[in-house]
Amino acid sequence: MSTLQTLLPPSPTVTRFQWKNPPPPTRVRIYAAASTSSPVDWVKATDAEFFQSDIRPIMLFDGVCNLCNGGVRFVRSIDPNRRIRYAPLQSDSGRKLLQRSGRSPDDISSVVLVEKNRSYIKSEAVLRIMEHLDLPFPQLALMLKFFPLFVRDFAYDNVANNRYEIFGRSETEACDIL
Repeated sequence: MSTLQTLLPPSPTVTRFQWKNPPPPTRVRIYAAASTSSPVDWVKATDAEFFQSDIRPIMLFDGVCNLCNGGVRFVRSIDPNRRIRYAPLQSDSGRKLLQRSGRSPDDISSVVLVEKNRSYIKSEAVLRIMEHLDLPFPQLALMLKFFPLFVRDFAYDNVANNRYEIFGRSETEACDIL
C-alpha cells in the first residue's frame, strides 16, 4: 500500500436511496369509446369536412347576439380577401366544430376561432382573428397581448355575460349576414 492510500480515509460505500413505502406503480387507463370510431377518427372526419378543401380558419359566433353579428359584419367589411370563414354557434357546423374543440355543442358563451390544428376562445380568439386581418389589427393584437390572459378574459367575460342586456338579441338568425 502506498503512503497516499494510507493517508486518505477509507471511501464510504455508496448506497442507493430506497423508499420505505414505495408509491404504487403508475397505471395508464385506456377507455374504449362507445362507438367503433375513436375520438381521433372523429376529429379527422371533422377536419376532412371543414379543412380539406379550404384551410381558412372558421370564426364561430352567437348568431342571435347583436354584438356578435355586428362584430362579424365589421370583420367582413375590413377583410376583402375573406381570410376568415364564419358560422353561427347554433348551426350544425358550429355545433360540430365546438365538439371538435372540446367544448359542449350547446356552449354559446364565447366566440371561438377554429383553425386546422388548434382552437381559440374568448380574448385569445379575438386577438387571433385580429392577426388574420390587415394593418393595423395585427399590431393592435400584439400590443393587447402584453396584458395577461386572465385580465383580457376578465374583460371579455364581463362584456359577454351582459351582451344581451346591453346590445339585445337579433330577431333573425345570423343567416342574413352570411
